[in-house]
Amino acid sequence: MLFVALISLTSLGWAQSHREKSVDRMDNAAKVLHEIMGAPDKGIPEEVLEHAKCVAVVPHMLKGGFVFGAENGRGVATCRTAEGWSAPAFFAITGGSWGLQIGIEGIDLVMIIQNDRGMQRLLASKFELGADASAAAGPVGRHASADTDWKLNTEILTYSRAKGAFAGLTLNGASIRRDDDSMQAIYGRHVSTRAVLTGRVPATESSARFLNAVRGAKAQAIAQN
Repeated sequence: MLFVALISLTSLGWAQSHREKSVDRMDNAAKVLHEIMGAPDKGIPEEVLEHAKCVAVVPHMLKGGFVFGAENGRGVATCRTAEGWSAPAFFAITGGSWGLQIGIEGIDLVMIIQNDRGMQRLLASKFELGADASAAAGPVGRHASADTDWKLNTEILTYSRAKGAFAGLTLNGASIRRDDDSMQAIYGRHVSTRAVLTGRVPATESSARFLNAVRGAKAQAIAQN
C-alpha cells in the first residue's frame, strides 16, 4: 500500500509539474504574439493571418553552434475549424542546420501554416521542415506585397524574434513532433494531435489567453495601419 501511495504521489507531482509548464508555455506564446503584432511595421501582415490554416508559436527556442547549428524548443499550435480556432496542441522542435552562425541565442518563433498540405503535416504529429514540408521566411510588415509568391507554394511561413546576436537563421532540417508529456498533462491519455487540432477536443480554460491572442492578431495588424 505504501508503494502504491508513493507511485500515486509521484504521478500526481509529474502531472502537476508538466501541466504548469504547459500552461506557462501557452501564456508565453500569447505574449509573443501580442508583442510581435504590436511592433510598428514589423509584424505579420494582415493578409498572411487571414490566409492562415494554423498558427504555431515556440516561445524562447534555443539555437546555438559554430558553423553547425542546433534547434531545441517546445511550442503550441492551433488550427482553424468550422467553429473557430481549435484547442491548442503541443509539439517539440529539434534538429540541425548548416550555415554561417555563431553563438547561442534564444528566439521566439512563429510559424504560419498556410495551406491544407501544411496542416496535414501538423496533424500527422511528426515531420521535417524542408523535406516533408516547405518552409520560408514570411513577409514582414502590415501588408504582404501582391507581387510575391508567399502564398503560392510554401506550406509554412516562419517568423523569428531574436534576443541576442546571431547570424544565418534557418529551420531547414528541423524536426517537429508531438509533445507527449504536455498533451497528456493537459488532455489526459490517448488524445491525438489530430483530434485536438480538428476541434474534436474542447479547449481548456488555461488556453484562453493563447487563443485570444491568435484571434486578436489580425485586429492588431489592422490597428497598426
